[in-house]
Amino acid sequence: MHSVAIVGSQPISRVGYEGLVSTGSGMRVVATVSSLAELPRAERRYDVLVLDVPQMDNAAVKAVGRAAAVGRPLVCSSWNDSPGLVATVRAGAQGCVSRFADHEHVRDAIRLVAQGGFYLCPRLFGAFQAEMLARTEEDQAELAPREVETLRWIASGLTHGQIAKRMGLSTATVNTYAKRIRTKLNVGNKADMTRMAIELGHFVH
Repeated sequence: MHSVAIVGSQPISRVGYEGLVSTGSGMRVVATVSSLAELPRAERRYDVLVLDVPQMDNAAVKAVGRAAAVGRPLVCSSWNDSPGLVATVRAGAQGCVSRFADHEHVRDAIRLVAQGGFYLCPRLFGAFQAEMLARTEEDQAELAPREVETLRWIASGLTHGQIAKRMGLSTATVNTYAKRIRTKLNVGNKADMTRMAIELGHFVH
């Protein structure tokens, strides 16, 4: 059973998230508070830490960083302006959804983050890509074309065996590409690789 904690200053929003979790299988709400300071100390990290933030600012981004120390943050906000999506992801968010997203998208986000994945709401994808286009080329990781293709398939959810078939390679070769990608991007797991694929503009939505 995945543990879900909900943090939000508005009671009606907290109730709404509780309702979404209750309708999903394999998840349960273990804490509902109005601020991170009120969050009970847990024996282990929360599988999902839903942060309802009406408007992102620098203080909210720092709060995401603190939240990442005790759980896997899923940030729900209106995302009207910078510091926005990229700063939030870099602070440690494992998912970002719009407060105006359909309930099924929010539920899917909670479930995927609980399972160790990374989620970006479809409504936000264009804005995220636009933010990333502002980055300089020097800030981009140097991946070989085959590594970029491998990263795209990994981010889309394929296994190494499935990727090997698509690319006409052996699974061992794909494993090697994946290892190189992790080293170059300094990431450890699939969720982090997916997040970096989105950051670098290598994710095909």
